[in-house]
Amino acid sequence: MKTRCIYRLLLFCTVLLGPGLSTSVSAELDVKAARALIRRVVPGHARYFEVEYIPRDEGRDVFELEQDGQRIVLRGNNGVSVASALNHYLKHYAHCDISWNGTNLDIPTPMPEVAQKVRITTPYRYRHYFNYCTFNYTASWWDWDRWQWEIDFMALNGINMPLALTGQNSIWDKVYRSLGFTKEELDSFFSGPAYFTWFWMGNLDGWGGPLPERFMAFQEELQKKILARERELGMTPILPSFTGHVPPSFRKRFPEAKVHSTQWGINTNVAPPVYILDPSEPLFAEIGKRFLGELIATYGTDHLYSADTFNEMLPPREDPEYLNAIASKVYGSMSEVDDRAVWVMQGWMFLDRPGFWQPAQMQAMFDAVPDGRLIVLDLDSEVNPVWSRTDAFYGEQWIWNMLHNFGGRISLYGKMDEIARGPAEALHHPGSGNMVGIGLTMEAIEQNPAIYALMLENVWRDTPIPLDSWLKEYARRRYGKENRDAARAWEVLQRTVYSHQPWWGTSSIITGRPTFEEESVWTYTHIPYDRMEFLEACELLLKASEELSGSEGFRYDLVDVVRQALANYSNGLQQEFAEAYRRGDWSLYEAKTSEFLTLIDDMDRLLATRRDFLLGRWLNDARRLGRTLEEKDLYERNARNLITLWSGEDCTIHEYACKEWSGMLKGFYKERWIRFFDYVKACRARGEPCDFALFDKDISRWEWSWVNSHEPYPDTPRGDEVEEAASVYWKYAPQMKRMYNSDKSQQS
Repeated sequence: MKTRCIYRLLLFCTVLLGPGLSTSVSAELDVKAARALIRRVVPGHARYFEVEYIPRDEGRDVFELEQDGQRIVLRGNNGVSVASALNHYLKHYAHCDISWNGTNLDIPTPMPEVAQKVRITTPYRYRHYFNYCTFNYTASWWDWDRWQWEIDFMALNGINMPLALTGQNSIWDKVYRSLGFTKEELDSFFSGPAYFTWFWMGNLDGWGGPLPERFMAFQEELQKKILARERELGMTPILPSFTGHVPPSFRKRFPEAKVHSTQWGINTNVAPPVYILDPSEPLFAEIGKRFLGELIATYGTDHLYSADTFNEMLPPREDPEYLNAIASKVYGSMSEVDDRAVWVMQGWMFLDRPGFWQPAQMQAMFDAVPDGRLIVLDLDSEVNPVWSRTDAFYGEQWIWNMLHNFGGRISLYGKMDEIARGPAEALHHPGSGNMVGIGLTMEAIEQNPAIYALMLENVWRDTPIPLDSWLKEYARRRYGKENRDAARAWEVLQRTVYSHQPWWGTSSIITGRPTFEEESVWTYTHIPYDRMEFLEACELLLKASEELSGSEGFRYDLVDVVRQALANYSNGLQQEFAEAYRRGDWSLYEAKTSEFLTLIDDMDRLLATRRDFLLGRWLNDARRLGRTLEEKDLYERNARNLITLWSGEDCTIHEYACKEWSGMLKGFYKERWIRFFDYVKACRARGEPCDFALFDKDISRWEWSWVNSHEPYPDTPRGDEVEEAASVYWKYAPQMKRMYNSDKSQQS
């Protein structure tokens, strides 16, 4: 009781003195912000929760949960800790779940009591969130309401180090205008809104533009709201900095300056070369200081800055002295403006170009930064860890991250075993060096919610997660009640789709550019688990639907699991008509191609039952941000292009961001397959061999016309998820089982 009185006295002092004074309480816990979050998350139950302050636990964030009469006390050292206490109560006492794809907040009445006080301290100083790519593959069209939801989600799950890149284009605009650049010169520099990620990383210029000034202003105001909310909850956002990327017109305006041309990726047709200012140039430091000064004046700072000098590009030179000079200049442009600057470096380049980044090259970069002022993100720790082959980044601070998703593909996959044990094992590994945190660096979200829930479970623990018991509890809180069949379905999912992590993620052949081969460009169809066993999960969930159909999370999962079953079947079906083509069995070929097209229609109808899987949502959200017809059309073209061709007609990374969405299936993928089958039929009628390279050229022109078209797609769901899932699954179950049994017998 005495302790509680002290807490309340401190809170009273906080309110009385105001947030501007540097007391230990007011600097860490904004009570008003924490209470506002509770009202947003559980508006009907907010009055049952109290918020109190507790100090950090030996420098680490901590929360407590305790019953006080009819109310539940949530204590923490900041808003993130208080939100995590709330989430702990919702998950482990009320058996609720908050997710992108179906939320269960059916809190029992009366509210469950906290029988014994709970106190949990995170072992991680930093809990990172976002990848550069997330800002486009998922968040291109987010407004403040959507951002607010995601920030609350981060806080509930203990995130305190979000990447915060929104709104930087207006800062670049001010900086380059101050150097004399005109609007016309900058129009060829700024990308369209779906391509900011690669513009910010220095991979491309201008693609998808010109960028309307109104969009820059919208993003600047949005960033101010994002940062204000993240900071009031106790997060420390990572802001961008200068890495040398300059406009194409820079060479004309400053002809004496030393500028390097560099190419993104391996293939020159993804994007034209971009230009990097040599760090030896005085202008390098000048632009860096101008940018950071303008950035801080506009947005403030938490002293964390992202800078990735050669993302998926080779530096002009490999000698350590040159790389050290670059890193020294990059960090110097930060520290001269902010003497508390910390460089947060994505470690992707060390994984993407391992042949170049040998120990000497890596250490040259690291040595340029003062001790304690560099944090390296090991971007893909659960599949391709770099820390374990570099002496934990040679003593630098580093963060263990789960990448998982590339391009926003929605296939079911993920290494649950590794995610459940990897962070804790690394934390306690004698060779993990200066590991200071964990994080999530996915290229896209709003898919595979179980994988992300599992990873976030690691934030407040330092031991491996007992996966079997965790999955049972996860199914219970996601669906709102215990169900034996649902629990058994998750056991099957763990053994099948969630037992593996392909390098880029799997996708169905439906989404690949049409071919008779097993795989197409950026379309990897290999399934490393037992497809027949996976069907058990479908049937168990369909059985559970009798009891769980009222759950939004269940309805999403049922549709997604049946979608995956049909996608798996499409790969085998494609190989059946491909084999019929090779043998000249045209009767079988016609039957199988017809079934393939019907399957696409059925998948489209199934996915139309959930807003999560609607192409119209993505396109209409893009158009909604435009004020004029010209702006709306530009944003829609960006949205269509990113998920299909990616850039121009001859782009070699088409289908990288493929989507099994309703609307995409019938409006884009099915149309391509029809054209492919028509082409094969025409060649056969003429007695000519098929020229598939010629077909690829022709179809890319059709794809480009689709990118530039504006036919509408619905953004509201149609039909009942459970009825459609049952109908389409049982329609194909006999064929699927016959195919898989036949495959097994042939293998044996």
